[in-house]
Amino acid sequence: MKLVDYAASVEHVLGHPRHELAQGVLVELIRDLRACDSNEAGYEFQRRLLDLRLAVDSDRNGFSRAVKRMKAGRSPQADAPEPQSGLDVGELATWQLELDVCERVARQLRCIGDALAWRVFGFQRRYILALCRNDPPGVMAGKKGLIAERERVDQAWKDCGQFAIMHDLTNCLRIGDVTIFTADGPEVIEVKSSSERRSPAQLRRIAAAQEALKALGPLPDDKRGHRLYDLDVTFKTHLDLLRLATERASRDGVFATRVPGDRALVVADLYGCNLQGWNSSEMNERAQRQLAAAQRRAGIDGEREYTVGATSFDLVARDPLRVPLAAYPLDPIACARLIGDLSVFVVVTSGLALADALWNSGIDATWVREPSTADLTSGEVLMELRSAVTEPLIGTVVMQRERMLQMCRSEIDRYLIELIEQRAWIEGIRCLTTRDKLMPRQPWPCYRDEHLTWA
Repeated sequence: MKLVDYAASVEHVLGHPRHELAQGVLVELIRDLRACDSNEAGYEFQRRLLDLRLAVDSDRNGFSRAVKRMKAGRSPQADAPEPQSGLDVGELATWQLELDVCERVARQLRCIGDALAWRVFGFQRRYILALCRNDPPGVMAGKKGLIAERERVDQAWKDCGQFAIMHDLTNCLRIGDVTIFTADGPEVIEVKSSSERRSPAQLRRIAAAQEALKALGPLPDDKRGHRLYDLDVTFKTHLDLLRLATERASRDGVFATRVPGDRALVVADLYGCNLQGWNSSEMNERAQRQLAAAQRRAGIDGEREYTVGATSFDLVARDPLRVPLAAYPLDPIACARLIGDLSVFVVVTSGLALADALWNSGIDATWVREPSTADLTSGEVLMELRSAVTEPLIGTVVMQRERMLQMCRSEIDRYLIELIEQRAWIEGIRCLTTRDKLMPRQPWPCYRDEHLTWA
C-alpha cells in the first residue's frame, strides 16, 4: 500500500511558493485560535481569516478565468493574477497549477474555520452533525450576500458584544448562513440582503436542525431514521500515540507503531524524509515496510482483503463529519503539516479482528463487507450488529424482537482516524444494541465529555 503518491504534479503543488507560505500562516492561525479567550478575540480572528480567504478566492477566480480562456485558445485576461511557480506562463499546465494551489490553500483555511466552529460550539459534535447536512460551500469572493453576512456579524458584535460565525468560512457548517452565540444559546439564521430572497427550504432545514438538537426530530437529511443519540460513555482516545508519531516522523522521516484496539499507525513527514535524503519512492518503501511490521505486532497482518484504513492525505475540509486537523491535540506545526499534506498519517485495522473484538465482548457482530483491497466508499455497510430486545406488552406478557444495526464507513473511519480507545468504542456500541425501543433506527452517537479531547 502506498502511503501517498507524490507524483511530479503533487511535488509542484507542495513546493509551490503560495503553498509553502501558507504553512507558516497556518501555524500562526492555529496558535492564535487556541489563544482566543474572548468574543472580541474571536471577532478579530475571524476577520483576519476572512481576509485571507477572500484574497485566495479572488486569485482562484482569476486563475479559473485564465484557464478557461486558454482552453478556448485565447490568452489569459489582462488583469489575471501573476503565476508564482516560475514555470512557463505560455503553458496551460502552469495556470492549472496555480488554480489547483489556490483551491488547496482555500481548503486549508477552511480547515481553520472548521476548528473555529468546533471551538465556539464547545467541541460538541452534535451541533456539527446537525448543521453539516447540506451541499458544500463555494467560493466566497464575489458571492452574493457576502456583504449582508459581514454586516450581520459586525452588528452582533458592535451592538450586543456577541460572537457570530460565518458558515461559509467553514466546511462543516452548511445549514444557514450565520450562527450568533446569544445568552440563550446558538441561534442559526439565514442572512439575505432582501427579505424577498429568503428561501423557505433553507428556513425549514434550519428549523429541522434545531429540532434535531432538542431530540425532537430527525437530522435534516431527508432520512427519517437519522437522529442524534447521546451515549453514556466517556470519550477516550490514543491520540497521544499520534503526537509521538508526528514528532518522531519529523525527525526520522517515517514512524509506525501498534495502536491498542487491533490497529496500526504510520506517519510520514516530508521534511523528515528530506533530512534522510529519501525520494518519494524510498519514503513509500520505508512506510510500507514499517507499517507491515506494526500490523504484525498488532496481529492484523493476515488476510489483506479484510484490511481497512483511514488516511489524512488530501482530505482536509472535504468530509464535514471529520474533526478538523487544526483541532487535534498536537503541536500547531504538526497540525499545519498534516493540513498541508507535508505530513501524512494512516491508520489500518482488520475487519475480522474488529468483529472478533465485539463478539468477545458479548456483541453479536458480523463483518459483511466482501473481501476486497479497494478503498472504502461513502455509505458502504461494513458490519452488522444484532441483539435481542425484550419489550413489555400487558401485565407479565412480554415480546422479544431482534434489533439489527448496520455499521457504515463513517463509524469505522471515526474509530480509526480519531484513534478512539477500543473499550470506549465497544461500550458505545453496546449502548446502541441493548437499549430499549426509544433507540432511533439510525442513531448518530455522541460520546460524553468529548470536549476535553480536542484543542
